[in-house]
Amino acid sequence: MAEAKSPRKKTSTAKPAASTTRKPAASKAAPAKKAAPAKAAPAKKAAPAKAAPAKAAPAKKAAPAKAAPVKAKPTLTRAEIEQKKEKKKNAALRVAKKASGPRPGTAKAAPAKKAAPAKAAPAKAAPAKKKPKTDSAPKPKPRKRPELSASTPDAAALRRDGARELAKLIAAAGLDKKAERIEILDIGEKVDYADFLVLMSGRSDRQVRSVADGVIESLKEKGHRPTSVEGMQQGQWVLVDYSDVIVHVFVDEARRYYDLEGLWMDATRVPFEGASHADGAAPTT
Repeated sequence: MAEAKSPRKKTSTAKPAASTTRKPAASKAAPAKKAAPAKAAPAKKAAPAKAAPAKAAPAKKAAPAKAAPVKAKPTLTRAEIEQKKEKKKNAALRVAKKASGPRPGTAKAAPAKKAAPAKAAPAKAAPAKKKPKTDSAPKPKPRKRPELSASTPDAAALRRDGARELAKLIAAAGLDKKAERIEILDIGEKVDYADFLVLMSGRSDRQVRSVADGVIESLKEKGHRPTSVEGMQQGQWVLVDYSDVIVHVFVDEARRYYDLEGLWMDATRVPFEGASHADGAAPTT
């Protein structure tokens, strides 16, 4: 069915009379609204991250140690126990036999070695006088001079005179080298290895060597050479052997210790030129 439309009443309104010519209406564009500046939202402060508490791992329970199974001792029979006791007894007997040695009559004993005679401990000698520092003190070697010919009866006297002059030359050479306490001893009638000894001293080992060298060089110029020289390296006691005359040059300590003047106390002292200038020289006779 067609719906019935209610008739609408039209109200008429008086409209002003329009002009014959109409101006086109200028369409005015609505002014664009300025966009409001976007306000940046304030940044929220990040909350400090809280470290999550570390959870300790639960400790593992140690597994209970398993006790090793105790092995049950094998039960021994009575016979086995008796056998073990017998073995121990036999072992003890063998040890006892070894300790006691072989039985008498069963084994021949080794012949006993003769004990070495006990050496008696050397008796301690009383402390001797302290020797001066000399490695080896020179000593005159015992020797015999060649026998003189029977056709020259005065040869012995001539030889002694020559030895006397040689001893004086040695003393003079010692004085030139500042030797001290020079003495000439006549020992020709007491020994057969020399006629005269010449003793002199130096204050140090260096001076002793210097005096000995001076004597040797001085006599070489006069044609006399020594047969041997000993003790030059140590410089404590130098012995210069001129066959008929033996020269001893000492350091003071060695001369006091060996004391040849005391040993030849009864020997005649021979005077020589310049003896009064030598310190400690014997008086002339």
